[in-house]
Amino acid sequence: VNKKFKNTVALDNVSFEVSEGEIFGFLGPSGAGKTTTINILTSQLDADSGEVEILGKNSQNLTYNDFVKIGIMSDNVGFYDRLTLYDNLKFFAKFHNVSIDYLDNLLKRLDLYDDRFKRANQLSTGMKQRMLLIRAILHTPKIVFLDEPTSGMDPTLSKKVHDILLELKNKGISIFLTTHNMDEATKLCDNVALLYKGKIVEAGSPQLIIDKYSQNDKVKIVFFDGSEKIVPKEEASKYLGINTKTINSLENNLENIFIQLTGDKLND
Repeated sequence: VNKKFKNTVALDNVSFEVSEGEIFGFLGPSGAGKTTTINILTSQLDADSGEVEILGKNSQNLTYNDFVKIGIMSDNVGFYDRLTLYDNLKFFAKFHNVSIDYLDNLLKRLDLYDDRFKRANQLSTGMKQRMLLIRAILHTPKIVFLDEPTSGMDPTLSKKVHDILLELKNKGISIFLTTHNMDEATKLCDNVALLYKGKIVEAGSPQLIIDKYSQNDKVKIVFFDGSEKIVPKEEASKYLGINTKTINSLENNLENIFIQLTGDKLND
């Protein structure tokens, strides 16, 4: 898939597959092309060239019955400002014939139940994120597109979101997750694609990518005087002694690998 906005290349020959029941991470900084990709995949935007197939169909041929099998959480998918959080979500629950008990359960799990009567335009960023997440997954779709779902959330809330996403995966639901949080992607995703300036610079399972760029044959020795030394793993035993503070393997992480491949940092 390729996409330009005037003279700016948004997506450059982007290609990937997502399997049923898979959490697929589309990772990169703001402006990399993540949201553009979601908009193309969900028929909100046309690609300049290339083909997109979703639920076994070309994305341009999706019908109403196909769209009700899709859940979308993004800044482009709005909500009703003047309605309460609860009324926003009850509207969608009734539309999809979902029980209010199930809605209440999700609200309680994501710490929104006590605030359910707040108007949507009075919610904090993190509360809006959780409201939009519930709306995206409320009808148990076949595939869910989540754009930075834990943005603005503290670690405790993020963990609750992660638990819900893993439960959806175990039900066979496919999850397309965009994030610049590489730790989140490593924990959650079966496969990832690292996106930079519209190009995929690396793809595969998080652990395979980490292994590919890690120096598994070497270790780092840290001494009590603050000095460090990198040596072959088989020589590590020579440094066991009172002057050695730690001996650690040189396993990499996705964030360092991204910087290594692009020379650029991710957003905080």
